[in-house]
Amino acid sequence: MGLRTRRLRDLDNRKVFITGAASGIGRATARAAAAQGAVLHLTDVDAAGLHRTAEEIRAAGGTVAHAAAADIADYDAVRGLAGEVTATSGAMDVVMNIAGISTWGTVQSLEHQHWRRLVEVNLMGPVHVIETLVPPMIEAGRGGHLVNVSSAAGIIGMPWHAAYSASKFGLRGVSEVLRFDLARHGIGVSLVCPGGVATPLTETVTIAGVDKASERFERLHHRFRARAVTAEQAAESILTGVRRNRYWVYTSPDIRFIHLVQRLFPPGYLLAMKAMSAGANRALPEVGRARRPREA
Repeated sequence: MGLRTRRLRDLDNRKVFITGAASGIGRATARAAAAQGAVLHLTDVDAAGLHRTAEEIRAAGGTVAHAAAADIADYDAVRGLAGEVTATSGAMDVVMNIAGISTWGTVQSLEHQHWRRLVEVNLMGPVHVIETLVPPMIEAGRGGHLVNVSSAAGIIGMPWHAAYSASKFGLRGVSEVLRFDLARHGIGVSLVCPGGVATPLTETVTIAGVDKASERFERLHHRFRARAVTAEQAAESILTGVRRNRYWVYTSPDIRFIHLVQRLFPPGYLLAMKAMSAGANRALPEVGRARRPREA
């Protein structure tokens, strides 16, 4: 049985707030939402990229009511931005937490600052947005929708993703609770779990302890790119999820399938993860590989 929320059948004249709008999925989603008539309120830490996105949308006939740079990990910055947006435009109809960073690595190679920064941006960033923009939505009484972009790494145990998964599983937990807490206010929640998406993030991702120029890593990266969807395809999946009031939103069928296997056939999931881990570890330098303990 579905939750009783007010389904948004279209975005025409809906006030939509999007983080990470300067590039990648955030930019593509902003452009797609504008094409559907949304009134956009955009932010990103990249001021120049954000300006380009806003100008492109306006040049194409879209409406950008507000575009201001902010680091979502900075609570005071987000609170100030949210206060300004709410004061000038009123409560949002849709809030989309898309901004995020990525750092991968083995537990031997990850540094403390990697763990901390991932949690600050990928988990606390969305929390800052939620606590400053969702209460006005509740008070307005119009319903609405909240989108949180997690990851395949927020569902399954992908190799080298311990720190990244800490942030993305955390956001999944927040979403799972708000899915039910916000239903009585008519606010739907979508948890987006992208797999491979061809964005600038995939080219610049930090992988601690791995030589990204190595032949082994380049082979892995090539296979990733071959399966990746475009940012525009991911954006369409997100907007379809909002329109149909879906909680689980996948951007590619492979993630939907492995999630299904994980839930319904755990032995198959275990074998798949072992194979994935073995393949990934072949790209590690010998010095960085964990030694298996000897059996007594």
